[in-house]
Amino acid sequence: MRRRYTWHIFQSIEYSGEQAQIKLYNFLGYLMDNFTPTSNERNLISHIFRENEVCRDAEWERYFCYKNIEVPDIYSGPHLTFPLTVEQAVGLVEAFRNKKQLHSRYILQLLLETWKQLRLLPNINRISTCHSKEITICGDLHGQLEDLLLIFYKNDMPSLEKPYLFNGDFVDRGKDSIEILIILFSFLLVYPSEVYLNRGNHEDHIVNLRYGFTKEVLSKYRMHGKRILKLLQKIFSWLPLASVIDQKVLVLHGGISNTTDLSVLARVDRHNYVSALRPPKKRHQSVAGLSMDSDMDEDAGSTNKVFQRRPSLTFPKALAKDCFQNRSLQDFSDRLRVNTVEEVESHQKNRGLLGSENETSQSCESINSEDEWKQILDLLWSDPMTQDGCVPNEVRGGGCYWGPDVTEDFLNRHNLQLIIRSHECKQEGYEFCHNRKVLTLFSASNYYDVGSNRGAYVKLGPDLVPYLVQYQASSMIRELSVRQSVGRSERSAIKVLREQLFAHKSDLICAFKKLDSENKGRVSLSDWATAVESVLRLGLPWRIMRSQLVTGRSADGSIDYYEWFNELAIKGANADHIDQSLLETLYRHRSTLETIFRIVDTDNSGFITMEDFRQTWKLLSVYLKMEITEDAISDLAVTIDSNQDGSIDIEEFMEAFRLTDKKSRLERGRSMFMGTATDLTKLEGDPNI
Repeated sequence: MRRRYTWHIFQSIEYSGEQAQIKLYNFLGYLMDNFTPTSNERNLISHIFRENEVCRDAEWERYFCYKNIEVPDIYSGPHLTFPLTVEQAVGLVEAFRNKKQLHSRYILQLLLETWKQLRLLPNINRISTCHSKEITICGDLHGQLEDLLLIFYKNDMPSLEKPYLFNGDFVDRGKDSIEILIILFSFLLVYPSEVYLNRGNHEDHIVNLRYGFTKEVLSKYRMHGKRILKLLQKIFSWLPLASVIDQKVLVLHGGISNTTDLSVLARVDRHNYVSALRPPKKRHQSVAGLSMDSDMDEDAGSTNKVFQRRPSLTFPKALAKDCFQNRSLQDFSDRLRVNTVEEVESHQKNRGLLGSENETSQSCESINSEDEWKQILDLLWSDPMTQDGCVPNEVRGGGCYWGPDVTEDFLNRHNLQLIIRSHECKQEGYEFCHNRKVLTLFSASNYYDVGSNRGAYVKLGPDLVPYLVQYQASSMIRELSVRQSVGRSERSAIKVLREQLFAHKSDLICAFKKLDSENKGRVSLSDWATAVESVLRLGLPWRIMRSQLVTGRSADGSIDYYEWFNELAIKGANADHIDQSLLETLYRHRSTLETIFRIVDTDNSGFITMEDFRQTWKLLSVYLKMEITEDAISDLAVTIDSNQDGSIDIEEFMEAFRLTDKKSRLERGRSMFMGTATDLTKLEGDPNI
């Protein structure tokens, strides 16, 4: 039971983060569609949508230019020449094992060659086992280089005799995402007929803003990181969508829906979907030659139609243009509070991320139909469920849940026998469902914490019978007993849960007061458990977990909930003079806040101006339907801008209020309690283990 509720805590928080990311992007898209071109707030966020537009290849080619970048004599990392050789690809693996870094000149060269190769590939790879006898399929790696190295150690590196298929989500959360991409792209170039890559939902620049890949690249490549990220957006959009092995086994990242049609997916222009979270808009011909980095003229009187307004697919019915003229968030917020979230939730309930089937975008220059976009969205974001049917995936916020009847129908229609997908962390690294006709494969071991899960890969021969191999990359976990491992993961999960409880303080106090009829500030254990579940809705055994979450109880067994919140308060936060409701908002929506910061930070410098800081909070306040006063924002700004230079360091802001848990794998790419030898010694004396 301890292992089960620990897992449930981790997974619930992971999925709620994905849902928040999609809701935020929908919200910003709505503002883009309905704000006047001159509004400051629109200018803050327009660049992330500009990057979704379809551009001529000639524009991109100059971004790959590497010839003016010199490699200094003191550089001690690997050197590359093209065409790439097997020895160089193997050398990259060894270099990254030894913590070396590839020079940005070579990365740009590698990305250029990868782009050229990916453009030659179909949307759906066709793979045969008749020559090799066997193909190895890997699931999510999420920037965990240690797992990829272990797979190569156990199974050998890609070669003519050892083909591989990597099923998406190469990046985010882990700390070595760029190294994994370099290795996979290198082997793709050396063995274009033996190495296959499918796109995952994290091969998306909007998702990368939240889950760490953007930050990783900019920190490792300060001078050319922005160019590298821009090129990777293009490359991600050219990754194949799925693969079919021996015409019988379909391999894709997320899943299917009751409308998934491989013939449709085979025809879409996949490179138009730079982000799968929003349909692409065609770029106007008159500006097709502009620089990708140029600040386009968006004045109200401009005839430029690049950003011609259209209804968002989340909000298909556009409001009249004149009702938004000269509006800002200040006077627009009331309308959004009344309508926006209700409209989003209404449409999400009908079709997940999309509007109803008969509501199409009439005024947009969308290159692809809504149906094609939905096909890609479902393929990247969906999950299987045990009951029959197909319903919107409201847990993640995108894609759908599909049942065994949908699987059966899909396999029959396409004459297939098995679906292999990834996208979900499984405790054993894999899981069969739908009468063993769907196999979930996850290759990032210790994903939530050391010992939380195994990784796995699968080998398929001509008989198409899956042969599964499990592993755990960390040597640390091999030194722990099962009981120690469970105890370790449990403590990490409880820490995360305590933060969530503190972040919902206001809602919890309201729930407690309803049950505290005599207003004593105390509730029984049963009422405490009822109130906590009514707010967090995690389905956890709260009464059993009470000893982990509440230390103090009175003689009659009741719980002083005000004292309990004092226990939960995150220690060390520099927030004594900050409004408590604002502080709670900071904790509850820290990832959303940081994502908005990174969107506003258009030059990726890590700094934003004081005015942009205020605009960021205005965006957040409208998004959350809450009042945040100018005085409260000013207090925050003054607290952070200690040197009074008029700019805000994003990292310092997040750290000042303990909004970063640098050891959190869910948000930052490392385990929440990456233990040391000293920690392991302490475990032995822990009475809870």
